[in-house]
Amino acid sequence: MPAPGELTFVAPRGAAKPPRHLADLTPDERRAAVAELGEKPFRARQLSRHYFARLADDPAAWTDIPAASRERLAGALLPRLMTPVRHLSCDDGATRKTLWRLHDGTLVESVLMRYPDRVTMCVSSQAGCGMNCPFCATGQAGLDRNLSTAEIVHQIVDGMRALRDGEVPGGQARLSNIVFMGMGEPLANYRRVTGAIRRLTDADPDGVGLSQRGITVSTVGLVPAMLRLADEGFSCRLAVSLHAPDDELRDTLVPVNTRWKVREVLDAAWRYADRSGRRVSIEYALIRDINDQAWRADLLGRLLKGHGAHVNLIPLNPTPGSKWTASRPEDERAFVAGLEAHGVPVTVRDTRGQEIDGACGQLAAAERE
Repeated sequence: MPAPGELTFVAPRGAAKPPRHLADLTPDERRAAVAELGEKPFRARQLSRHYFARLADDPAAWTDIPAASRERLAGALLPRLMTPVRHLSCDDGATRKTLWRLHDGTLVESVLMRYPDRVTMCVSSQAGCGMNCPFCATGQAGLDRNLSTAEIVHQIVDGMRALRDGEVPGGQARLSNIVFMGMGEPLANYRRVTGAIRRLTDADPDGVGLSQRGITVSTVGLVPAMLRLADEGFSCRLAVSLHAPDDELRDTLVPVNTRWKVREVLDAAWRYADRSGRRVSIEYALIRDINDQAWRADLLGRLLKGHGAHVNLIPLNPTPGSKWTASRPEDERAFVAGLEAHGVPVTVRDTRGQEIDGACGQLAAAERE
C-alpha cells in the first residue's frame, strides 16, 4: 500500500524497475547484499565510502578492494542508472542544467546553480508529475513514474563530482543546498524521497554527510504526507507551493486543492514548522492578471501573519505557447508591499536559466518532440 499522500503508479507494460543500487539500501541492507555476493560484510562500508565520500564509481580506483571483487561489487551494487543526454549552461557557466536519460529511456532534469556564497542543486523526484498544474511544463506532461532513491541521490552525487572536478566555472566548490523543486511532487514519492534525504545526510561512510538544514522539500500540499513528514524528526525546510490564497483560484492553479483546501495545507505546514523548528517557505508564482492582484496579497498576508513564514515570490518562467506569463513589474512591487504591510517577510526569487529552458520539464519536453 502507498504511504499517506503517496500516489500509486502503474508501470507501463514491459517497463522494468530501476536496478538495485547501493544508494537504495540502508547500511544494514548493504552488508547483507555484499554477504550474498560471497564478500566480507565490511566491503559494504568500503564501497559506501567510495561512492558517497570519494565520489568514485570507477572500480579501478577502489584500490583497497581486491581486484577480483571490484567488478562483481560494481555490477551488483553500482549499476549505471542514468546517462547525461546534454548539459546546458548560462549565467557565464554558473547555472548548469542536465538532461538525464534513465535506464528505461525516461527523461528527467536537474539544475546546478552557483552563487557567490553558496551552491544549490535543484533535483527531480519523479519523471513527470501527476499534479496537473496548468502553468507548469512538467505538470502538463503528466506522470511517467517515480524515481528510485538512488536515481534521486545520483543527481546530487554527479553534481558534487562536477564541482570537485572543476566542471563548473569558478574553481572547486562544495555543494551547500539541495532543493526538491525539480520535476515531480516530492511527497507523492514519499518513501524514496525520505530515503534519499537519509542517504544525503547520513555521516561518512554511510552517506554523503550533508546537513539536513541545507535541504528544502517542496510540496503542492499533500496534507497526509506533510503530517507524516512532521513526525520524521527532520530539520529540512518545507516549501509549500501555494500560488493562490483563495480556494476558488487555487482549485484551478493547483488542482489537488479540490481535495485539501488552503487552510488545511497551511495548518499542516504550521505543524511541520512546530515539529522541525524551521520556518516554512511559501512559494508563490506570480502570474499576470491571474493571482497578482493587491487584494490577494492582502489575503495572503492575513493568512500568514504571525506564523513566521517566508514568502518566495517567483516571476513565472513561461513555457512556449503558454497563455501564462510573468506579472508586470509594478504589480510585483505592489504585491511585495501588500505582504510587507502585514509584517510577512518576502523575497523575489532570482530567476535563472531562462535561456536554457529553465522551467522544469521544458528541456525534457523539447527532447521528446
